[in-house]
Amino acid sequence: MRDEVVEKTVAILAAQALCAPEDLTPETLLADLGIDSLGMAEILFAIEEAFDVAMPFTPPPADGGGPGLGSVGSVCQAVAALVAASRG
Repeated sequence: MRDEVVEKTVAILAAQALCAPEDLTPETLLADLGIDSLGMAEILFAIEEAFDVAMPFTPPPADGGGPGLGSVGSVCQAVAALVAASRG
């Protein structure tokens, strides 16, 4: 299940960044992909639609580290946790 969630999430991020999913790693920063706040909102809506979850908007830290949705890996982790929680 988790691999499917990660694959779908990476595909959503790649579509927004106009790149191939295989070009993204967990460490890839969304800012480096040119994803701004509008792009992030579109990503969140796509995630909510794909997984039927409510995705909270947590702005990424300025340095791309720490808590938040600043990297591909952090987004995947957040989505996986929300999907797991919603399915019990």
